[in-house]
Amino acid sequence: MKRLPVIGVLCVSAVFALSACSDDSSSPAEEATQAAADLCTDLNSLKADNAKLKALSPANATKDQIKDAVDAVQDDWENVKENTQKMKDAERQAVQQAAENLKKGYENLPGDTTGKDALTQLQPQIQQLEDATATASAGLKC
Repeated sequence: MKRLPVIGVLCVSAVFALSACSDDSSSPAEEATQAAADLCTDLNSLKADNAKLKALSPANATKDQIKDAVDAVQDDWENVKENTQKMKDAERQAVQQAAENLKKGYENLPGDTTGKDALTQLQPQIQQLEDATATASAGLKC
């Protein structure tokens, strides 16, 4: 029975998120998601190139083959470092944006809004902040 409200909140959040994406600019949350995807791709490349280096046969490998493999690993590492920073920046921006949206949502409530109505109206901003902090915490392994 507890799943239904959670699913409902997620659906409402998705609707608000999709409606917020009506322009071509990406949100901080989307940028964090893209940076995480890029980081995963780069980590997979790093693993693959390291595996290629490891698989070189000591009996047959030339120094040039080893140099090429080491260079590929180093290039992958540079991409990993760059995307790690982008991901952290995007996560920080996503949390900042979510917190600001919550503040603005509260400030825009009419003065006679009841607590119940306020919580109902602020639910999308609350969920956005929860999602952003969860993503940031997962990235930091909190």
